[in-house]
Amino acid sequence: MSGGLGAFVVRRRRAVIGTWLALVVAGGAYGSGAFDVLSSEFGAGSSTESGQVAHRLAELSGTGGDIVVIADGVRVDDPATPVALAPGLAALAAVPGVVDVADPWSTGSPDLRAVDGRAALVVVTVRGNLTEEAELALAHEISDVAGKLDADRVLVGGSVLVGEQFETASSNDLLIGEAIALPLAFLVMVLMFRGLRAAALPLMVAVAGVILTLAVLTAATQLGEVSIFALNVANLLGVGLGIDYGLLMVNRFREERGLGHDVHTAVERTVSTAGRTVVFSALTVAVAMCGMFVFGVPVLSSFGAAGLGVVLLCMAAALTLLPAVLAVGGGTIRPLPPTPDVEGRFYALARRVQRRPALVAGACVAVLAVLAVPFLSIQFEIGDARTLPRSSEVRTVAVTLAERFPSRGADPVTVLADADAGSPELNAWTTRVAGLPGVVGTSIRPGTPDGVAVVDVVPAGTSQGQQATSVVEQLRADRPDFRTQVGGVAAELTDVKDRLGARLPLALTVIVVGTLVLLFLMTGSLVVPVKAVLMNVLSLGASLGALVWIFQQGHLAGVLGFDSVGAVDLWMPVLILIFAFGLSMDYEVFLLSRIKEVHDQTGDSDQAVAVGLQRSGRIITSAAVLIIIVFAGFAAGEVLAIKQLGVGLAIAVFVDATLVRTLLVPATMKLLGERNWWAPAPLRRFHQRFGLHEAPAARPAPAVIDLTDALPTQRTTKIKEPT
Repeated sequence: MSGGLGAFVVRRRRAVIGTWLALVVAGGAYGSGAFDVLSSEFGAGSSTESGQVAHRLAELSGTGGDIVVIADGVRVDDPATPVALAPGLAALAAVPGVVDVADPWSTGSPDLRAVDGRAALVVVTVRGNLTEEAELALAHEISDVAGKLDADRVLVGGSVLVGEQFETASSNDLLIGEAIALPLAFLVMVLMFRGLRAAALPLMVAVAGVILTLAVLTAATQLGEVSIFALNVANLLGVGLGIDYGLLMVNRFREERGLGHDVHTAVERTVSTAGRTVVFSALTVAVAMCGMFVFGVPVLSSFGAAGLGVVLLCMAAALTLLPAVLAVGGGTIRPLPPTPDVEGRFYALARRVQRRPALVAGACVAVLAVLAVPFLSIQFEIGDARTLPRSSEVRTVAVTLAERFPSRGADPVTVLADADAGSPELNAWTTRVAGLPGVVGTSIRPGTPDGVAVVDVVPAGTSQGQQATSVVEQLRADRPDFRTQVGGVAAELTDVKDRLGARLPLALTVIVVGTLVLLFLMTGSLVVPVKAVLMNVLSLGASLGALVWIFQQGHLAGVLGFDSVGAVDLWMPVLILIFAFGLSMDYEVFLLSRIKEVHDQTGDSDQAVAVGLQRSGRIITSAAVLIIIVFAGFAAGEVLAIKQLGVGLAIAVFVDATLVRTLLVPATMKLLGERNWWAPAPLRRFHQRFGLHEAPAARPAPAVIDLTDALPTQRTTKIKEPT
């Protein structure tokens, strides 16, 4: 099939290029509006209790979100201060759409007074039932008016502005990531290929895949809510995988040209050999992406759609667009002269590993296990204003509230009760709740319809700390006679953790079974796929341990430019688990395809591993370097969640390309020997009939070297060239 595709692309090369050009232009025009239609919400979804509370509150409330104004550098207890601020407060109350303005003097509330007495908190409540655009416009108008308050410094933040800040920071991080990653990746490929044309082709694959994925995500908003951070995922994976696939195809084309084939024949052979590897690689990544949909959480489904779309589109571009361009202008790309496999450094490395396989395997496993230890102490939080860039005023407000207004620093646990706001039953229950451990205050919101009450329960500590989640658990465990639903940030954290924990086994089953099937179809073995999955688990544990050590414990905070919140973003372990698993299998397919190719020729497992590593080691190392550059570019952004994802994936790729592919794989395959290729007889017959693997290249077969002596110049056995 892939041979036929290569021939078709060569024949219709100009039509293929024209079709892709039209698709990219149309997709770019349509996808350019993605930032206007994607959502900045992190919600757990309407299937959870906290999600239902959020939905009902949006329908019930006659008021919208809050705008928080901090007048800093004023003496709250000085009688002259409220007089000086009165005109500004009156101006805030006069803004159309403002429902209420609460300050420490009109309310007498100590919660609105900083603990040091040098700052006042003003809470501006806006009316409900506003569109998102109208609410943001009102927030900006309030911010402009608040800026005229008579205070040394005025800070404006609050829930209404958080979403907008995440959207702005997300778009800025995309620009920063691409501005760093693309030029550096291009420079490395120029040095690698020693030519501009060859270096540009993998970037072409990545750009085409990313642009069309943006259009896919924009169209997906017609079916439901899509997270704006799916754009970061599409760019992160698209640039990385596009470069990987393009690199593999261009490198194989150069090999085929170095063997003396003309341009068109080299293109066809590239599609029929490396093209099959790209298909298997992309399908393993796609299977991993499908695990995102199992959780039933809108944010993860958005990430899954982005990952699935970009990997399939990059695969399509690598199999059609890139070969078509090579068929037109590939004659100008420098061929790769053939070199004996036994003379390469990766071959020599594999042979050294094979001399002491147990020692190497044990050392690798020990290192990976030690790196994974910090993961045992992981703490989770859902991203909030504190994870915004340091330069964000909204983040500064959130930090200031936590430090100087402790009773206002934590978001309340919100209880939606089916009871009248002034009923004795509700008042008695509220009084009892106020005495629960970890509760510092309760209040009943005014203005709710008859039969419905909204109770805000303020926890001690932070919004998502242990005390806040404990309050949620107590409220849900001991409910009153009337119906209640518990929501808020802490409840959302609890719901999402429960959902992820419940669905993770199913997601892992989907990913692992799909991966095992694909690798079996490629190798005809049951042992190799199982071993690959187990090694990936070790690699992922090390990556997640490093993530905890860096971001939760705060190591390297100064180097990476972030402030630790004492936890890891709740979505990160799932994202890194799935994305890194897919990327690891990406390199596993690159390596196994070459090992299987040589094993089919020689029947010698040790020789197949050594030669396979020599033939794929350079491309795996190059791809890893490039993808680490890409991830590091996005890690340079300012949104903490994106920084965590970029750093976590960069570490995962580094560990996989160094410890796992070049050391652990050769060591374990040496220990297992021919048992690597074992499968029951019925499955062997099935694979002989239906299995797929990369076709062998027309190149001189490697010599089988007798390792009874350490010197590689011992007798050799010539292998018959396959027909």
